[in-house]
Amino acid sequence: MTLKEFIKSLKTGEAKKFATNLGVSPSFLSQMASGTSPVSPVRALMIEAETGGHVTRRELRPNDWELIWPEYTGITSPSRHKYELNTKKADGG
Repeated sequence: MTLKEFIKSLKTGEAKKFATNLGVSPSFLSQMASGTSPVSPVRALMIEAETGGHVTRRELRPNDWELIWPEYTGITSPSRHKYELNTKKADGG
């Protein structure tokens, strides 16, 4: 799951809480999600932890994750995270 997809799946108000927990503004979080601001290695670890592994450091830094974390060989399997995802689809399904 990309950071953008994760943020989009959050319930109303959860994105702001998520940004606060990362120590960034909602605006900067949006910039990272859209790719206009790079995600630092430290922030990538924070995002992976905050999302319970739904968004991984590998997804956030696809070009250099192996150089930064050579011991990391797989994607953390998603566990239950503290954000309630909006699972309702736009068509009501």
